[in-house]
Amino acid sequence: MRLILLLAALLLLPTVSKAELSVRQARMVEVINATVMKAGISYAGGDYQQAGNRIVEAIKQLDAAMQSDSPELYDRLVPAIKRIQKAHAMLEFEGVSLPPFQPPTRPRSDQPGSSEGKGTPSAKPTPEPSPPQRDPNPPKPEPSPKPEPVPPSSVSMTSFTGAVAPILVSRCGRCHVADNKGGFSAASYSALMKGPPEGVVVFAGDTVASRLIETIETGDMPRGGGRVTPQELQTLKAWILAGAKFDGTDPDAPIGGAATPPRVNMNVEVRRATGSETVSFAADVAPLLVENCNGCHIEARQTRGGLRMDTFAQLLRGGDSGSIVVPGKGSESLLVQKLRGMVGNRMPAGNRPALSEDAIALISTWIDEGATLDGASATQPLGVMSQLAWAAAATPEQLSERRADLAAKNLRLVTASSGKIATYSSDHFLVAGPVSGQALKWVAELAEDQMKTVRSVIKSKSGESFYRGKATIFVFPKRYDYSEFAKMVEGRSVPTDWTSHWKYDGIDAYVSLVRGDREEEDVVELRLAAPLVSLAVATRGRDVPRWFAEGTGVATAHRLAGSRDRDARRKQGAEIAAAIASLENAKQFLEEKLSPEQTDRIGAALAATLLDRPLRRGFDSMVRLLDEGQSFERAFQQAYRATPQQFVEAWIKSR
Repeated sequence: MRLILLLAALLLLPTVSKAELSVRQARMVEVINATVMKAGISYAGGDYQQAGNRIVEAIKQLDAAMQSDSPELYDRLVPAIKRIQKAHAMLEFEGVSLPPFQPPTRPRSDQPGSSEGKGTPSAKPTPEPSPPQRDPNPPKPEPSPKPEPVPPSSVSMTSFTGAVAPILVSRCGRCHVADNKGGFSAASYSALMKGPPEGVVVFAGDTVASRLIETIETGDMPRGGGRVTPQELQTLKAWILAGAKFDGTDPDAPIGGAATPPRVNMNVEVRRATGSETVSFAADVAPLLVENCNGCHIEARQTRGGLRMDTFAQLLRGGDSGSIVVPGKGSESLLVQKLRGMVGNRMPAGNRPALSEDAIALISTWIDEGATLDGASATQPLGVMSQLAWAAAATPEQLSERRADLAAKNLRLVTASSGKIATYSSDHFLVAGPVSGQALKWVAELAEDQMKTVRSVIKSKSGESFYRGKATIFVFPKRYDYSEFAKMVEGRSVPTDWTSHWKYDGIDAYVSLVRGDREEEDVVELRLAAPLVSLAVATRGRDVPRWFAEGTGVATAHRLAGSRDRDARRKQGAEIAAAIASLENAKQFLEEKLSPEQTDRIGAALAATLLDRPLRRGFDSMVRLLDEGQSFERAFQQAYRATPQQFVEAWIKSR
């Protein structure tokens, strides 16, 4: 209990005062909070002396900060002061010798360094200067550099529309406002807060966990020669610390200044497929739309006619002209009429070839049969939906061939000008990378040996079809190559402590890892264990959530590491306890409102519970149901007689 209390105290985010701080003062706040958080991590791992050293360091940093005699800075540091007090008392209870700590008092507003009271009646008035005489022959001004797009002084640093949006448009506009590079769009407040597929990048109140700030500070973003100035970075941080709130009228409105398209028929009715249809939307119609409408209505920089078709819901909603699909009436639907050139300009536009009559008839038949949905959800991107449908119908051999093509393409992005690419094929894997064939064979043999661990968790099909085709393992000799692969192929930066990870998008299924020349076999085995298990879980169904797949892999690796290294197991347990201490409710976790690190750790703890003997039968039943084609929600509910949210809520209360 004392551990949970301390972690809760140490990990609480600082509140933000209304007064703005200087860049130097804001940096002081971040440094002190980071030091206190490190103390909490050391305490959670049982290293009380190291935690004490961190607290002493934080006290010294606090003393230095208080030299500025700034009441605004003091107000911002109040949460840290309280955390230091509580940590100091609890560490002394553990027998750690610490110097006395006397919380500082709030500086008076009339002391030097304070901005309070300035401009009050007691302040000495400044005489207004007389207007300068106009020079009849003024010299021509020298051309000045283009001003930096910082918010004007009259605009609050915590205003999204007035301060933050202009920075995003200026610095990120080409790739993430006008485009969707790496699957990440910042075209609107809603899109920014949703983040890319791998997780949220803005966490209200937490600049440390917000990857938006991390990628700027590390220099990874923005790319292409641009830069975010220190003042702009401070503005972004101030907005996040103030709650990352939206102060406009429409969170879905484009931040680039474009008018918001009128919303037509917002309350669309989505009819689920009954199984009696002759045309599948996911397998037959969606691929046609993705191939022929991309760029104008799907993943478009500028939506034409107010019509977006990125998802099934948007397709039914229609555009400026109203609904384009009338369920049960294919020939009367505007979509079919535009494809046939019966109304206005024939679609697709842009000198693209017209669809064949067979293709149009297929779409019309789908509408005649009720315009039903057989994909995972109405909000799933059509590109993902069509890939999943193709993968579901493909043979393991076809999937293996497709993944091999993707592997070659992805590696060319990273190694186009540096060395040769070797490959090695085993029963379950295609192993590839810029290393020797012997090294790839060594990794492949270790991976095949790890299949014993995978099969102990996932009791499923055998042979090549275990991953619904051969999974790819990318092997890189140095962490730099591994990091570059993530940047070039996945459009993201991986945390500095990662040496392996996995990805599954419905078709491609791979593990990426670092394998140094002198690394021992047991090190690489552990590095393979978690992603191979996670990938096996993810490929069981079409909508397995990442937290479940990742958590199962991490929980399995924890058990393997724990049996070999007690210190590693204790550290992992402490990290999980810290993440659970920050959890407020099940919805917060299931909707991935936590940082990716917290979500992964809580997912690992949940998966460990599901894998324990009392609940293991339910886990095996759920895997079987997923293999049979059940959705994750339905499979979970049948296996555990509760929805995921109900289960997680009960689990939180039991901790």
